[in-house]
Amino acid sequence: MSFLSERVKGLKPSATLAIDAKDKALKEQGEDILDLSAGEPDFDTPELIKKACIKALEEGFTKYLVSQGIPLIWQAIHLEPCLE
Repeated sequence: MSFLSERVKGLKPSATLAIDAKDKALKEQGEDILDLSAGEPDFDTPELIKKACIKALEEGFTKYLVSQGIPLIWQAIHLEPCLE
């Protein structure tokens, strides 16, 4: 017996993830690929950012944000948020 609805069964796989998987497979075969699919960096997250994330989690900063981002960050980089 299937517990998934017909609507869920009709979902298509992510095209972005499919391209990313193909890029990785080609790289493993030695191909020189410039992967612009998933936007995932090919380097580790800097230690400063990791520590800031841990601190934010420990302080309960775990909710979704408005799409414009955090006003405090906009101010820190001397920009005004786009409110469109």
